[in-house]
Amino acid sequence: MRRRRQAPEDLHNKERWLISYADFITLLFAFFVVMYSVSSVNEGKYKVLSDTFTGVFNAPQRSLQPIPVGENPVSPAPLDTPETADRQESSETEDVQMPELDTRERAQVLQTMANQLELEFDELIDQGVVTLEASDQWLELNLPNSMLFGSGDAEPHYDAFAVIEKIATVIAERDNAVKVEGFTDNQPIRTGRFPSNWELSTARAAAVVRMLTMEGIEPERLAAVGYGQYQPVARNDTEEGRRRNRRVVLIISRDASIRGAMR
Repeated sequence: MRRRRQAPEDLHNKERWLISYADFITLLFAFFVVMYSVSSVNEGKYKVLSDTFTGVFNAPQRSLQPIPVGENPVSPAPLDTPETADRQESSETEDVQMPELDTRERAQVLQTMANQLELEFDELIDQGVVTLEASDQWLELNLPNSMLFGSGDAEPHYDAFAVIEKIATVIAERDNAVKVEGFTDNQPIRTGRFPSNWELSTARAAAVVRMLTMEGIEPERLAAVGYGQYQPVARNDTEEGRRRNRRVVLIISRDASIRGAMR
């Protein structure tokens, strides 16, 4: 009895799955190429910041030297003339009128930034992980240290860059001063890098400032302050209280003067 030959069309149909499989492999390869290119950028930022802080923390200690203070020459006071008196009176009038309008506009800008930050961190705010407080003079964004740093360290971990990038996106087109404050719990630390919580909290604040500058924020707008363990928001006798005290706070001022925001 002769065996029935299989039609060529049947063989073609059985091998059709190879085409779909090849398309899937090609798309998967393209996806991984894109993901790798994105991660390479973040790794570059991370390496630059990591190398910077490694160099700073490994630098030899320096002794404190007094700064000589000399007498500055006193320049003579300008003579008053009718023309200068008129110009001075005109400028004083402008200084009285303009700040009121500028203050209202800046308060509106501050509220706009508050709304944008609330959208960027909405889930974390709802969960109580991040807090955002606002007034007509400043915004206060409270971030737990665990979002940015490892325990007892001031080198930002990989995910910290995404957090800072969100903040930089909101404040980039403004001129508002930003003060970054670092806080710790009362657990003592004594290492070569951080002799006390003063150094740890200040280094963490400085790390956030450095990341903001890497995202394009002007350094003139920024300041870093460390408070150590001495400004707690909760009791340090529980783990939950210590967790709340370990934080980084960004104070976004209504004004552009960073020294004014520090007062």
